[in-house]
Amino acid sequence: MTTTQSTEFPVASTLLKAPAAGQQPRSADPEVRRTVEAVINDIAKRGDAAVADYSAKFDSWSPESFRLSAEEVERIVARVPDQVIEDIEFAQAQVRRFATRQRESLTDFEIETLPGVHLGQKNVPIRAAAAYVPGGRYPLLASAHMTIVTAKVAGVERVVAATPPIKGEIPDATIAAMHLAGADEILLLGGVQAVAALAVGTETIAPVDLIAGPGNAYVAEAKRQLFGRVGIDLLAGPTEILIIADEQADPYLVAVDLLSQAEHGPDSPAILITTSEELARSVLEHIDRILPGMPTKDFAEPAWRDHGAIHVVADLADAWRLGDHYAAEHVEVLTAEPRQALTELHHYGALFLGEGTCVSYGDKVIGTNHVLPTRGAARYTGGLWVGKYLRTVTYQEVTDPTSSALLGEVCGRASRVERFEGHARSGDVRAAKFGSSDYGWDPARP
Repeated sequence: MTTTQSTEFPVASTLLKAPAAGQQPRSADPEVRRTVEAVINDIAKRGDAAVADYSAKFDSWSPESFRLSAEEVERIVARVPDQVIEDIEFAQAQVRRFATRQRESLTDFEIETLPGVHLGQKNVPIRAAAAYVPGGRYPLLASAHMTIVTAKVAGVERVVAATPPIKGEIPDATIAAMHLAGADEILLLGGVQAVAALAVGTETIAPVDLIAGPGNAYVAEAKRQLFGRVGIDLLAGPTEILIIADEQADPYLVAVDLLSQAEHGPDSPAILITTSEELARSVLEHIDRILPGMPTKDFAEPAWRDHGAIHVVADLADAWRLGDHYAAEHVEVLTAEPRQALTELHHYGALFLGEGTCVSYGDKVIGTNHVLPTRGAARYTGGLWVGKYLRTVTYQEVTDPTSSALLGEVCGRASRVERFEGHARSGDVRAAKFGSSDYGWDPARP
């Protein structure tokens, strides 16, 4: 057990369990960057032929068409058990309800700032979006709810969903989730080849305006390299959980919840900040007992060993400060008064307040979006939401001549301070046409 206080952390803490030193996120690997760049450039040059080559190479998948027909989708959905369909529909109803309320909160408006000066705002959906649904380690069909349902609630006209085959097989439940969510096109295509094809377009795949959804290090790097040519939701790294707990918390529940996110992958951080050393030691004992028997131990064990940490702090004030330092993707608050976090915490992707909820609810069924910022990005951005699929645009109209003349005079003066003579002249001509101002830079003016 080590007591730490350095420039790395804003408060002193007893570090009961520290992450292994020297662990680097895989996306920092220059080989990932080079591989992704080569695939993107090849697909931009060779189109469908390159997409087919990479699908065969990476996924052992070489269909005649990557786009599923309506008949194929119908057959696939029919193979999915009724209970799975019901659960998909339940989860999507929760996502749709929350996204609908988000959309309703974004209102168009028009105001009159001066007589006859009308300024307005409109929220316009993008025309085409892609929803990437991972399928490598696990068939993350819940990502279909988050990306496709939300896009459709926003009013996106064309939503293309893409997911990879899993070991050469069709992920039936994922395809069903995509279909039920409202995808207009479904591609059985994954990895960099899917992201690149959707961004640059090929002979058979029309490009989109925005790509959303999580993925592995290669998918994340592809989104990073393609950003600008296409919009993206955010650059997501390995999933994270941070739990803030006091002596009231149930240590068994804390242990289970930490491991629930560690199973995502061997590089997924799981952090506990607590005011109780007794609770911290009990949590550690529960983890040591539960972890060896987890079916997903191959991922959860290295994640906890290399990226897990337990901090014991003096009080909740220090816990809030340390929590903000981490700016974690998911933050569970298991304290006597969990809603204090709404005012005390500032940097997080999503909050889960009290033991009645958990990060797994957010991942799968509760209705808030699970595409969230990682690696400290919660300091400056939130997660995917209905507003990401909208462009907030403005418009202006001046119908009062006196107001146009006034604006023209001010525009002329302001532009010349900045040495923008052309801008100034646009103001001058209106100040003259609609008012009494004169100007001398064009004696031959009409």
